This record gives sequence, structure tokens and C-alpha cells, in this order.
Amino acid sequence: MRIQVDLSVLEQTRWYEYATRFLFGGTITAIAGIIAGKWGPGIGGLFLAFPAILPASATLIENHEKEKKEKLGLRGTRRGREAASIDAAGAAIGSIGLFIFALLVWQFGSGHRAGIVLLGATAAWAAVSVLCWHIRERA
Repeated sequence: MRIQVDLSVLEQTRWYEYATRFLFGGTITAIAGIIAGKWGPGIGGLFLAFPAILPASATLIENHEKEKKEKLGLRGTRRGREAASIDAAGAAIGSIGLFIFALLVWQFGSGHRAGIVLLGATAAWAAVSVLCWHIRERA
């Protein structure tokens, strides 16, 4: 599978699906804020690192793929699950990249120019994520 951007899916997504993602993301963020208020920002940040919209995205992707197959007269259960699992794998790979981003910001954030640190950490995040994706594809 090639990494690509497909903007046509924006037309397939209904307004309430965006609302569901927003609700999940907002709820996870609010819970992380409450946890940070009680146990500190280090612990709260761990919960904020949870891919906030992953649960909503996985179910929406599964439903979209299933609907596509059902329109063709086929059962789309397996295809829907496979598509959701690929999305989850991408989220896990992105999380590895985010770990590298956080590590670099933590190590170099104080004592260096913020813009340079953020730019370098973002480049490292992208490079590590793409590298992990390529490793996964070859495995």
C-alpha cells in the first residue's frame, strides 16, 4: 500500500460522523485535562497522547467499507475490519513518531530556539513515521 492522500472521502463523510469524531476528541481531551489537574501535566499528557479520535474513526471506516461492499451485493464485514485495522496500524506508527517528537522537544526545548526545535521535531516525527510504515510494509 502506498501512502497517499485521498480528498474524495471528504465527500463521503456525513456531518454527524464529523460530530462524532469531534465529540470523542473533545471528551478525551477534557478527561486528560481533569487528570492533569489532579495528578499533574506529566500524567495528564500521557492520557492526551491517546489517539482521541481513533475509536470513532475505526468504527466509521469499518461502516464505510462495509456499505461500499453491500452496495455491490457482497458482505463487507471482513473488508471493513481490515480497513479499520490498517487505520489502527497507521495510528500506532504515528504514535511512535509522536514519541520521537516529544522526546526531542523535551530534550532540546529549553535552552534552544523554540521554532528550530519544533521544526526539527516535526521533521523527525515525519521521517520516523514514514520509515516505520516502510518497515511494516516490507515485513
